Amino acid sequence: QVQLVESGGGLVQAGGSLRLSCAASGRTFSSNNAMGWFRQAPGKEREFVAAVAWTGNTSYAGSVKDRFTISRDNAKNTVYLQMNSLKPDDTAVYYCAASLSSWLSRYTNDYNYWGQGTQVTVSS
Repeated sequence: QVQLVESGGGLVQAGGSLRLSCAASGRTFSSNNAMGWFRQAPGKEREFVAAVAWTGNTSYAGSVKDRFTISRDNAKNTVYLQMNSLKPDDTAVYYCAASLSSWLSRYTNDYNYWGQGTQVTVSS
């Protein structure tokens, strides 16, 4: 199976930046896997943030477009989420996810493996 380990979460002031990392490993891991980031705030459903396909094509939620950037380094088996201009509404647990598919998806059910989550807190 695939194991995903997230890092980079923390406390930041509004307007600041953070970079989340997700390192993937395991017998089923491939650089062709699509990867995504989701987040979940207290009392809310888990929501799509961003995804990157094996081609490098990306997709973003409207709430983060032009502020967040997803990228992947296949040599390091790692996906990143660069978060700029952070807002208090961005406060959530952020989860890395991997799909057996090579193509983009914004739906949780299309992802097969999940990290443990990392807390991002944005203060105002």
